[in-house]
Amino acid sequence: MYALIRGLFPICRSITGDGVRQTLEVLEKHIPLTVSEVPTGTQVFDWIIPQEWNIRDAYIKNSRGTRVVDFKQSNLHVLNYSVPVRATMSREELRPHLVSIPQHPTWIPYQTSYYARKWGFCVTDEQLRGLEEDQYEVCIDSTLSDGHLTYVECYVAGATTDEILVSCHVCHPSLCNDNLSGISVATFLAREIARQPRRYSYRFLFIPGTIGAIAWLARNRELASRIKGGLVLSCVGDAGGFHYKRSRRGDANIDRAMAQVLRYSGTPFELREFSPYGYDERQFCSPGFNLPMGCLSRSVWGEFPQYHTSADDLTFVEPAALAESLRVCVDVMDVLEHDRVYRNTNPYGEPALGRRGLYSGVTSENLSRLWVLNLADGDHSLLDIAERSGMNLAEIRTAVTELLEHGLLAEVE
Repeated sequence: MYALIRGLFPICRSITGDGVRQTLEVLEKHIPLTVSEVPTGTQVFDWIIPQEWNIRDAYIKNSRGTRVVDFKQSNLHVLNYSVPVRATMSREELRPHLVSIPQHPTWIPYQTSYYARKWGFCVTDEQLRGLEEDQYEVCIDSTLSDGHLTYVECYVAGATTDEILVSCHVCHPSLCNDNLSGISVATFLAREIARQPRRYSYRFLFIPGTIGAIAWLARNRELASRIKGGLVLSCVGDAGGFHYKRSRRGDANIDRAMAQVLRYSGTPFELREFSPYGYDERQFCSPGFNLPMGCLSRSVWGEFPQYHTSADDLTFVEPAALAESLRVCVDVMDVLEHDRVYRNTNPYGEPALGRRGLYSGVTSENLSRLWVLNLADGDHSLLDIAERSGMNLAEIRTAVTELLEHGLLAEVE
């Protein structure tokens, strides 16, 4: 996963353009993908697909011909989606087009201008303060022209057409935690899911933020009823504790499964309520769809200093953190896959567990069997039983296996 991030790091991505396509070509070496191209000008609900943006070079040169700001050194140096410009101007004329982070003088900020035609450079505060009184050659060799918005899907068919949806955004340039980590974890989660027997079908979306999710929803309204749960993945590669933002519904199975997994993960975590701001969960949870989609992160966007800066680099994400994020996602999908409803076949009084070799005194194993037998009434799922008992779902599932072997349970279709 870390190697994938390292390979994708140099690519200049945006909400459209060849950087996105180059990124998706790399992902296709790991998982099968279906590519969609949505033309400029296409109406998608209340939005319109913008012109496609591509960039070849950008710089600010002083009068001696030295590049004092160079896109080739960092693709964050250019205001993402800048219109093309070639001009010579004074430091005073240039200054309104420059942005820095004074409190972190060696970091480059990441900023965008997707829907306003402007141009600019993002620079370190040291670069900004080092600009002398001079005439500067300014060049942004970019194009804004009719083209396409590109996104891809990886579909892993299951025994049913009910779907679990996993989404991540592919529009950020050289930022590792936000969101190369999400891309990487989603890619390897798709590979892991494909290796396992599964009840659900799984759809993985690699889409530009906001406009990509809206475009996919506009083109796939008929699929919405199939989606039984899902996750938006972002900022899952740093060493922070886990943060899970619940779906708009608040009590969807994905919300409950995530709470169960994190509670027994052995790592710090926080469960947060839904809010209509953040990543693309707010599109999937918009009132017209109200899909059961939550958002999993480690450190939360906007709450760590490296967010949307050049400090979100290859040193900020950690292989162990990526592995732990993947493990949590796999465990959550496992909970969803195995959440079943059972019926006690001997519901009148407590079954004689002792003569079946299932009574072990006052132990957690015995207690889990008793909880299952009591709540296996054809209405309560395994998640229900785990929540009601306050026990680990793994213990509940072990008890179910034992009780099934002795004919004391029957699965309810």
